Amino acid sequence: MTSNNSSDIENLKSRIDEQGNLVRKLKSDANPNKDEVTAAVQELLKLKEQYKTLTGSDVPSSGAAPVRKEKEKKPAAVVTKQSEKEKKPAAAAKQSENEQTSASGQTDLKKQTKLGIEFKKEENLADWYGEVVRKGELIENYDVSGCYILRPWAYFLWEKIKAFIDDEITEMGVQNCYFPLFVSYAALHREQTHIADFSPEVAWVTKSGDSDLAQPIAVRPTSETIMYPAYAKWIQSHRDLPLKLNQWNNVVRWEFKNPQPFLRTREFLWQEGHTAWATEKEASEEVYQILDLYTRVYTDLLAIPVIKGRKTEKEKFAGADWTTTIEGYIAASGRGIQAATSHHLGQNFSKMFDITFEDPQTQAKQYVYQNSWGLTTRTIGVMTMIHGDNKGLVLPPRIAKYQVVIVPCGITASLSKEDEEALIQTCKDIEGKLKKAGIRVYGDYRDNYSPGWKFNHWEMKGVPIRVEFGPNDKSRSQLTVVLRHTGNKSTISIDNCETKLREILEQMHKDLYTKAKAELDSHVVVVKDWASFLKALDNSCIMLTPFCGEPSCEDKIKQDSARDAVVEEGAPAMGAKGLCIPFDQPEKLAEDQQCCHPECKRKAKYFTLFGRSY
Repeated sequence: MTSNNSSDIENLKSRIDEQGNLVRKLKSDANPNKDEVTAAVQELLKLKEQYKTLTGSDVPSSGAAPVRKEKEKKPAAVVTKQSEKEKKPAAAAKQSENEQTSASGQTDLKKQTKLGIEFKKEENLADWYGEVVRKGELIENYDVSGCYILRPWAYFLWEKIKAFIDDEITEMGVQNCYFPLFVSYAALHREQTHIADFSPEVAWVTKSGDSDLAQPIAVRPTSETIMYPAYAKWIQSHRDLPLKLNQWNNVVRWEFKNPQPFLRTREFLWQEGHTAWATEKEASEEVYQILDLYTRVYTDLLAIPVIKGRKTEKEKFAGADWTTTIEGYIAASGRGIQAATSHHLGQNFSKMFDITFEDPQTQAKQYVYQNSWGLTTRTIGVMTMIHGDNKGLVLPPRIAKYQVVIVPCGITASLSKEDEEALIQTCKDIEGKLKKAGIRVYGDYRDNYSPGWKFNHWEMKGVPIRVEFGPNDKSRSQLTVVLRHTGNKSTISIDNCETKLREILEQMHKDLYTKAKAELDSHVVVVKDWASFLKALDNSCIMLTPFCGEPSCEDKIKQDSARDAVVEEGAPAMGAKGLCIPFDQPEKLAEDQQCCHPECKRKAKYFTLFGRSY
């Protein structure tokens, strides 16, 4: 890097710091001017974009070193020290201790090489999360802001989710297909309510080479307006119904909120199902069937509890009659997160795109009833936020690429070549045995990394079980088993180890779910007055509260609950929004129960779940 470039970067960083201070100052005013805050935030985002273009990396947090891209390279000083220890012959009583790297040794390794996770989840969630998804090898940065490279470790998780959903929807008669990425201006604007919700986020192609296009073409933010002209052609008779199609694709929503890998990105992967039905009853039944499927993705694969419900009128999908949702909870931030949605579109789009069939009884033209439903790669971010810890990722066993990693230990200078080869061969035999039993296992036989380095590496990547195997273990026909989610260490017999490990993996899934469920349950509170609402919000809770259902009142609740919310730099102050109207209501509302907001004079219709949200 030239001195001129270094100077430019330093000057730009100074400007970013100054602009960040200005944003914080404007937000801290007693009566902040919204226009000034918005303008200042936009300027801050532009400066950060310039920084990333110039340096190829995000702006480091104030007072912290930027997160470095770590190579899988053995730190010479530390590893030499480790190797020296391994070369010294050990007494038989100490051999087992030498086979496994001590806890203090691992701590020293992390301190000196910064290979471990440096930020604490409970102290700096945003930087912790960014470090975990990068050092855990889920993503790599890209030179377009808000877009990320999904590495194989992350893409495997998505493939497991895809396979789970595909098996289920295939049984339901849904077929996969693919529609183009682009949508014409005319098609996108045929449903004005729909496009109004997406309009600020739509990315447009306006040029081909140096020539302007006659009409701009949008990059799909969702596919209703792309798919439904074809539905109008394909559906003529009641015999053409139901039509049930699904796409696995990518969409682009050019958001200007703070990007976070998986949680809020400008491009993401998802599946989107689009179905057409002759009757409203049939369509409605499918909405709930799909929502149950999405719930099982979270509970059965990801070990995450969710709350099922219907979106408020304000938060429903644009163009839908009603929207159902599953909502998760991130205890580390005290915020809810939309996990997946299933929408009943009614006849709104069929009337717009003239999707009709001839009624077999009356021969009259009838508009079809439609649904759309989708689940995205946000699932991976939710899983990371809920289960991850200060050592890195914690992967639920049913979705992990490797459920077990085998690390040979105790290979020192005092061990003969024959004994070393025998030890490695036994590890490979165990690996083959576990694979045959259907356990996803990886043997780490790399000889250029110490066992301690490997322990740290696989911990950061979240592998559920580590098997340590050294000369002592071989002589005793046992495996030393270390659990990722608790750190507990125990030994099991090599005989029947596949059965025991499968039992441990199942118990790990239950443990992770139980822990997440306890965190959710302890932070969902019923409140009936505004003071209790605000107190619960300050305590990082999500609140079940009586609500009238009016969008204007929901806006008021969000505005008046924002107060002094602490959010990320450059993000707007955050009040509580309506997450969902839970299907399971906590109790029956009193007949004279008023809406929770003190200025609202309407009666409450139902308990609604409110909270800060991603």
